[in-house]
Amino acid sequence: MAGNPCLEQVSNRNFLSPVGFKLKINKCPKVDFLSVGANLPGITLGTALQPTYLKDIDLPGDKLVYDDFRVNFIVDEDLQNYSEIYNWMIGLGYPDSQKQFIDLRQDDDYYPQIGDRENPHAEFSDGTLEILNSNLRGQAYVKLEGLFPVALSSLDFDATQTDISYFTASVTFKYKIFKLLDKNFTEL
Repeated sequence: MAGNPCLEQVSNRNFLSPVGFKLKINKCPKVDFLSVGANLPGITLGTALQPTYLKDIDLPGDKLVYDDFRVNFIVDEDLQNYSEIYNWMIGLGYPDSQKQFIDLRQDDDYYPQIGDRENPHAEFSDGTLEILNSNLRGQAYVKLEGLFPVALSSLDFDATQTDISYFTASVTFKYKIFKLLDKNFTEL
């Protein structure tokens, strides 16, 4: 009979490093390559109140709230990675032309088996945050489904700076759900 896994000791005594990650967002391969930061989003379970005559009692709720997924990336000199996110957001929100909307729908990696313009999910993308172990090998994966960008940071130019610091931009994504997977792609 197997024991309760919550009562077992930790078998791997190595600590998780904040620099050990790789990122892949299907719609933004140029952002992936120069990503310098990403977060494993938090998750909150709502509560329900059970009223009693002495004190209201908190009980587990039925809805999960997922925090935003944020990515920081170094901006390339040609603004290619910045423009990937920019064009995606323009296509989603306020395209100047029908071509911008059509381009968004043709860049479809969310459902690669459907490559036509009629795909209702073309504005979304899947993403994977690979968490590396102390030997820089894949240890776990965070599979984010149905990503779409909601915020892209500004780039503030300043000619008075004496030291060159290269631009880092930040993008915030909303998504449908994320799943934690082990190195064999089995849910944790």
